Amino acid sequence: MQRNRRKFLKMMAIGTGTSLGVGTYWISTSNRWMARVARQLMADAKRDVLSAPVTPQPAKWSDNEVTMTWIGHTTVLINFYGLRILTDPAFSNRVGIQFGLGTAGPKRHIAPALKMKDLPPIDLVLLSHAHMDHMDMPSLGRLRKAPLVVTAKATQDILEGIPFKEVRELAWGEKTVMKNGGGDLEISAFEVKHWGERWPKKIERGYNGYILKRDGKSIVFGGDTANTPHFAELKSKGPFDLAIMPIGAYQPWIRSHCNPEEALAMANVAGARYILPVHHQTFKLSEEPMNEPIERLQEALSDEPERLALKQVGETFALPKG
Repeated sequence: MQRNRRKFLKMMAIGTGTSLGVGTYWISTSNRWMARVARQLMADAKRDVLSAPVTPQPAKWSDNEVTMTWIGHTTVLINFYGLRILTDPAFSNRVGIQFGLGTAGPKRHIAPALKMKDLPPIDLVLLSHAHMDHMDMPSLGRLRKAPLVVTAKATQDILEGIPFKEVRELAWGEKTVMKNGGGDLEISAFEVKHWGERWPKKIERGYNGYILKRDGKSIVFGGDTANTPHFAELKSKGPFDLAIMPIGAYQPWIRSHCNPEEALAMANVAGARYILPVHHQTFKLSEEPMNEPIERLQEALSDEPERLALKQVGETFALPKG
């Protein structure tokens, strides 16, 4: 009996080793999506997260200007004449599926330009859609103050349990007004080309771009989008001082994410003076090299480089007065 048991354990060990070897070979050589993801996760585990190249100082910003900084991915901190707005907050080291022991998903390449404890009190959180790199629950749960959250249609249920003062859903074509003693902020939702399901529920949820208007200044937040003619429809609602546009994760996901030239073309047809590029450099979500999106956008703007609001995580841009 003891001899048979030893033989069984030996065969099990050989079988396990063979399976592990086959699995390792498949991960290292296959071009299947799951194998590429596994390779990326293994590579992520070995590297450090780099510090942001620039540290912004929002405490020094004037409430008489419209000033913004790129914190990373699609997270932008905006001081809109004294109103503090945060778009798609993602401060976590990884974004993805939450488990008891941590998060399964892409690891940051560059740390957020500001830690959450260094944020000013936030007046408005603007959420484009429910994907985990845009609606990061650990980040949202750690916000010290967010009196108003504006989010896409059929996403409010995800935010249940977070003590926000108020959550407003907007469908395409709808608008809301944030009342403020110093001047109201008008927030309008418009259609982009993306999708909104959030694992594990198969619910068709909304996905928005937004227009922000206050005291004669207008900003477009493109959220997450592929190339679409809907930006041309915005022209009658402009002109716009600036468009915050995604420029990365297009290879091979071009049906869901625009490339840099398309992002610029959409900003142009909308009538935006400046472009602030996001959705690149932070998380490896696709196959193009990490620096390719910003390099391509700079090339596309080579005849008018002054229109590029910023290019590095942590840089700050203020709209010209007048």
